Amino acid sequence: MKILFICMSNICRSPYCEYVFKRIVQGDGVLSENIEWIRSAAVFNKSFHINSKAKTALLREGFSEAEIDAHVPLFKYGKGRKLFKEADIIIGMTWSNKVFLPLRYHKKFALLSELATGSYVAIPDPVLIKDQDKYHKAMDKIKEYLQDYAQILKEKFSQKATH
Repeated sequence: MKILFICMSNICRSPYCEYVFKRIVQGDGVLSENIEWIRSAAVFNKSFHINSKAKTALLREGFSEAEIDAHVPLFKYGKGRKLFKEADIIIGMTWSNKVFLPLRYHKKFALLSELATGSYVAIPDPVLIKDQDKYHKAMDKIKEYLQDYAQILKEKFSQKATH
């Protein structure tokens, strides 16, 4: 399975999802056997650097500065185009992400909150959050969704293996 997380600029939510979900998957044999890659990209803005608050949130998660600084935001066109084509699932944070997603990829689109809980909750763009503590709370909610989604995938993969 190839998983692509998307958000508007690939500088806050989607790279956070990429880093944290990779760690979750690497720590689990069933998931790591079934997930080929996890990446992230933007659907609206072509950006060049990860957001400083996102970097602080990832440092708080235990990622090194070198790991975080290696993130190069990708866009739906240019170098990111291949990811959209190859992904088995494109996971967005809000319905607006789908609006900016090229039409040919809409069938691959799913929302993180729906995958994790079965119901839609918009994951607001934390770039608009000025306070770092509030930013951390927003990212903690994303992490909960990622953990829940990982558990759902693990159960799905485990059931598939027994049949």
